[in-house]
Amino acid sequence: MSLGDEQDERPRGRAVRYRARCEYDGTDFAGFQYQQNARSVQGELETALARLSGGERVVVEGAGRTDTGVHATDQVIAFTYRGRLSGAELQRAVNARLPRDVAIRDLRRAPGGFRPRYAARYREYRYTVWNGPRSPLHERTALWLRDPLDIDAMASAGSAFLGRHDFSAFGTTDRSPVRTVYAVRVRKAGSLVTIDVRANAFLRGQVRRMVAGLLEVGLGKMDEHGLRAALAARGPALNGAAAPAKGLCLRRVVLGRPPMDDKEDEE
Repeated sequence: MSLGDEQDERPRGRAVRYRARCEYDGTDFAGFQYQQNARSVQGELETALARLSGGERVVVEGAGRTDTGVHATDQVIAFTYRGRLSGAELQRAVNARLPRDVAIRDLRRAPGGFRPRYAARYREYRYTVWNGPRSPLHERTALWLRDPLDIDAMASAGSAFLGRHDFSAFGTTDRSPVRTVYAVRVRKAGSLVTIDVRANAFLRGQVRRMVAGLLEVGLGKMDEHGLRAALAARGPALNGAAAPAKGLCLRRVVLGRPPMDDKEDEE
């Protein structure tokens, strides 16, 4: 049979643990994590794998639980496959059964106990702002702002987030709200503004709330001192305001021995 036809691949052989990089346009997803009554990235991946496994569920794990509308170019996933396809054949077969807004690449064998959320040394998110005339080509993946942004002020204010902090003011309630931010980088090329944030892990909504604060700085409504005060205050910064999800993308997951304080990523 061809790898793209509709016949199920019946399972045979020993179990093999695989990991892969996963890219998706999050616009029409209710997030990465499986949800019974909503479309999810995990759900689409598991549906494709079930068709290659005699209808049996193949559980897919991810390095981060991206939220509704959030995109990814470098999510890391892992699953255990018991069929007879080789790794190269399996990657082609899965992609042939996935919808147009999600795909996998770089499929390779992993140790039996490999779990992406624990194997990630750090994650890097990128938030994109289109700071110019309306652009239909950026509508699904960037926040449109016409008012000019002070990029230098934003870049300087980003230093307020660096280091190990209690990020309760910029994330949802968590029993362990301390995270370590390694880098915040703000750049502009033409009308395109990018805000890259790298950390060991994130509270849910953390990056979008951090971006909301940086945009306030860029618009002249807050300064770096105010941002530092908001972080220290612990109460919801900017009354819980968050930048829209469509501008956020999980850009990079680096694997390796994580620091002892690593927690699950939930942006």
